[in-house]
Amino acid sequence: MGTNVTEIHAANERYAAAFGDKGGLSHDPTRRFAVVTCMDCRLDPAKFAGITEGDAHVIRNAGGRVSDDVIRSLLISYKMLGTNEWFVIQHTHCGMQGLTNEAVCARFEEDAAAHGGDAVEAHYIDFMPIAGELEENLVRDVRRLRTHPLVPASITIHGYIYDVHTGRLIVSEEAEKIGAAK
Repeated sequence: MGTNVTEIHAANERYAAAFGDKGGLSHDPTRRFAVVTCMDCRLDPAKFAGITEGDAHVIRNAGGRVSDDVIRSLLISYKMLGTNEWFVIQHTHCGMQGLTNEAVCARFEEDAAAHGGDAVEAHYIDFMPIAGELEENLVRDVRRLRTHPLVPASITIHGYIYDVHTGRLIVSEEAEKIGAAK
């Protein structure tokens, strides 16, 4: 087994040994909120937002973007599991900033060409790169949620930018206005 596999198995053994009564946690989050954030390894929502097991739903993807699948997950989180407050948290120095779908597709094409394959499927994926200013992107994503026909006006949607150099969450006033519950 490789080093990562060995380390993950060992960490899981330690975790399971101290698991206690966590098996009885409800799948309904006790704090009734959900977080959408980036998959970037520098971000740890449990630490920067004070979340422990059972508190909240955490949904991660490249860029912390409000994709169709994120909307699906948030709607399930709300309708089936009781969340009533959502946080969209993007971050400074994100690898998705400045990318284009074309640039991502080109990387897949290079790899496919080197291995005699085909990357045509990459052209059917919107990789949702972050275009323009980070806060503008965040505001667009919060607006996308707020205007979705299945998202009720009673849900509060927050917009924050996490600063990877300071660990601080910076509120987007514009996103907060758009995301305010009615």
